[in-house]
Amino acid sequence: MFKIRFIFLFLVVFTLLLTGCTGKFHFFQNEGNLSQNSSPRDEVQQQDKDTSSQSISSQEVIPVLVNKSNKLPDQYQPSDLIYPDIPFMFNQKSEKRQMRADAGAAIERLFTGAKQQGVNLLGVSAYRSHASQAALFNYYVNQDGYEAARKYSAVPGTSEHETGLAIDVTGGDGKCAAEDCFEGTDEAIWLENHAAEYGFIIRYPKGKDDITGYQYEPWHLRYVGKEIAKEIMERGITLEEYVDATVVNN
Repeated sequence: MFKIRFIFLFLVVFTLLLTGCTGKFHFFQNEGNLSQNSSPRDEVQQQDKDTSSQSISSQEVIPVLVNKSNKLPDQYQPSDLIYPDIPFMFNQKSEKRQMRADAGAAIERLFTGAKQQGVNLLGVSAYRSHASQAALFNYYVNQDGYEAARKYSAVPGTSEHETGLAIDVTGGDGKCAAEDCFEGTDEAIWLENHAAEYGFIIRYPKGKDDITGYQYEPWHLRYVGKEIAKEIMERGITLEEYVDATVVNN
């Protein structure tokens, strides 16, 4: 009788241990896929809390937040870069003509939509590799010093251009490219009113410097998808505010 009870007890304990281990294995097996069932707001906030300049763990997510406080991995490179069929200010086939596939298709539609309404646009700069951003930032540092440079240029790893989801644009005459004089132009006004229809936002709106960390840039478009873009633009908020992230405060 004692032997039977011992065997029964052994089987119960073994079953409990097996169930517990299996459950734990299942959890770790699916830990990397938890974001599949979360919202964009949840995914863009999955950050590495152990670093002062936090790394984005879901950099492939379209509305990923990249700013002075949220850094891309140093070796990050988008896997789906394409060359959108839009006119640029230059003719050579360089990396800065590239965008991620969804963003590239959307910018083609935006340019077409603008042209149909009598607004001609040119691309100025889209994707930049980490190395290109480093070279650009170092150039500005040599010109103006580190603190001055970081007010208008991004430290490598913190530039939206490195995501392949951002593009600077200007008017068809090529004037005021990435310059303050682009503000108030017909092209800038059209983008303010219509960019969201194609899934883009004006990433650095006027009066939001203390949140985004950058001055107003009416030429800098960021692809986030139509639904999110519509909400952000209608509410007059930033991507930081949309995901409820800590403000940059420069």
